[in-house]
Amino acid sequence: MCYLVILFVSSRSNNLNLHVENIFGNNSSCNFLIETVLLVTSSRRPENWIVPGGGVEPEEEASVTATREVLEEAGVIGKLGRSLGVFENLEHKDRTEVYVMTVTEELDEWEDSKTIGRKRQWFTIEEALEQLALHKPVQRNYIQQLRRSKLT
Repeated sequence: MCYLVILFVSSRSNNLNLHVENIFGNNSSCNFLIETVLLVTSSRRPENWIVPGGGVEPEEEASVTATREVLEEAGVIGKLGRSLGVFENLEHKDRTEVYVMTVTEELDEWEDSKTIGRKRQWFTIEEALEQLALHKPVQRNYIQQLRRSKLT
């Protein structure tokens, strides 16, 4: 069975735009409707659920960052899909590239579960939107873009 994780990768930018592509292209091994989204607890406020992700290290490709961050934060391994889009914020000069991943393995323990007690949980799309509305409304845009794609 295939599960999807939406994750973000942040870097600095001065432009505002959104690019959306077919997430898996023609080479996807999974044909399914996206019904669930994986969220993780916030490191600062463990009662809040957020989209896993993080910052790009120097000389690191965004796709490598995405794979590394989702393993560290959510303890999952899988096949990274194509970028869902780039969301840019002029006010914060922040650029966030969002990916979708097909999860093939969930680890029992992972880096953040051991060091900070981070948890992960699968939510329906509606439940994820509700959780993110409470604490990370900007991250709702990622899921809303996913809903607008032809995969849901």
